[in-house]
Amino acid sequence: MQREVSVKFIFVLLFMLLVSCFQPVHAREASLFEIPRSNVVDLVDPVSGRTYPLFIKLPKSYQSNKDKLYPVIYLTDAWYSFQIVSGSTRFPMNTGKMKEAIIVGISYSKGSRGPSSRIRDYTPTSDPSWKLQTGEAEQHATFIEKTVFPYIKSSYRVDTLNRTYVGNSLGGLFGAYILFNKAKMFKNYILGSPSVWFKNNDILSVNAKMSHGEHKVFVAVGAEETPKFSASKHDMVLGAKSLMAKISHTNFPETEVRFLEIQGANHDTAFPTTAIQGLYWLLKNDSSAR
Repeated sequence: MQREVSVKFIFVLLFMLLVSCFQPVHAREASLFEIPRSNVVDLVDPVSGRTYPLFIKLPKSYQSNKDKLYPVIYLTDAWYSFQIVSGSTRFPMNTGKMKEAIIVGISYSKGSRGPSSRIRDYTPTSDPSWKLQTGEAEQHATFIEKTVFPYIKSSYRVDTLNRTYVGNSLGGLFGAYILFNKAKMFKNYILGSPSVWFKNNDILSVNAKMSHGEHKVFVAVGAEETPKFSASKHDMVLGAKSLMAKISHTNFPETEVRFLEIQGANHDTAFPTTAIQGLYWLLKNDSSAR
């Protein structure tokens, strides 16, 4: 009787093993998926004490090309933007159509809900009419400049003169604030659907500091980001065009500005096009390098 039970037990184990072996690969490995060559690092803002995760992805050639310095793409709203930019740049970077770059997504502070973190950190001035805290853009920019940049520089082989900023919506507003106050933090700026409307278009009245450095600024907005096509009362197209006109002013004599109005896109759908079109313009290789 004991021998019979043992034999049955062995057959049950063999059956279970066979079933697991013939499961579809995607069913067995779904929980293991991750973006290749990526990791997450926590950095603490020494002023606020808040902890911000950084999502970091290295280029395909990073390990084999030991002497190369790479441009860095910095993203706001990392949970949303990191996956989009990683996926959309994979083919053009891997095929040599675009310069390979390190991608760094700066996420929301730990312990904060996404909306409260981004509204606090991406808005330039305090607005008491908001229920959530506003107006800490200066502090967040300082955290990026004094804490994030030094960490990335000390940890990876980076071209410190070739940083690109990518922000959308309030992130686009935050990028405009940096451009007007600390332009040299980044060489390039991608400002998607910028929330120019915040606090009665306050960003347009900022006395932008003169910048003699060469910059490229890509401003994009969905053609349907207007009250005509959405429930929003804000005309994002008009706001983006007004911001572009301000950037083109004499305070930025060496700045090249490009504007894209994305047909058929609204505030929910414009960013993926903004990101890849802007990055392709900024980082594309010329025909001789392909």
